[in-house]
Amino acid sequence: MTKVYNIAIDGPAGAGKSTIAKSVAEKLHFVYVDTGAMYRAMALYFLRNGIPAHDEAAISRAAGEVNVTITYEDGLQQVILNGENVSPYIRTEEVSAMASATSVYLPVRKKLVELQKELASKENVIMDGRDIGTCVLPEADLKIYLTAGSRVRAKRRYRELTAKGVECSLEDIEKDIIRRDHRDMNRENSPLKQAEDAVLLDSSYMTVPEVISRIMELFDEKKKEERR
Repeated sequence: MTKVYNIAIDGPAGAGKSTIAKSVAEKLHFVYVDTGAMYRAMALYFLRNGIPAHDEAAISRAAGEVNVTITYEDGLQQVILNGENVSPYIRTEEVSAMASATSVYLPVRKKLVELQKELASKENVIMDGRDIGTCVLPEADLKIYLTAGSRVRAKRRYRELTAKGVECSLEDIEKDIIRRDHRDMNRENSPLKQAEDAVLLDSSYMTVPEVISRIMELFDEKKKEERR
């Protein structure tokens, strides 16, 4: 039976996890599982149905009504929410904030983690999120904790938004990132933290190609260790 490889990338908001994971997946011909997109899809469902983030009971009930899957069309990831392709609608700030606020609830996490684990058991995957190495894929072959300073992450987000013509404040973006960091790191269920066996990569002063190259090197080292 051919061995299935799993790579886990965790880290705070704005660290570049998705960009890095997508590129590494492409180079290794792995399936990229954007766990954040799955939480965003569920958050979109809550927003569309007028369910407030603070209503834990309603969020928990609604989680049972949601089915989120990831498919690929022409090499591009598509996020399917209850049969609808919602990929164009899940990258707004409103959806992002709702996803961060509702991902703390256990029924939300349980539902999506089951799907993520099932996929990883069958395919070579690279998965990024907040608790991949600690909870979702604790036996992953390679674990990365990717981070950067809050100001660096805020500047990256600011450039993304202004490039799209969105008016925004760098100071407000950084404050929001710091709030999200605190919430993610201190939530009761599956808090954001570096797994004991994860490699720390601070991308504050690294280019994207440098980070990708380093992860590729680490993965090659892991495979060489197996062959010894």
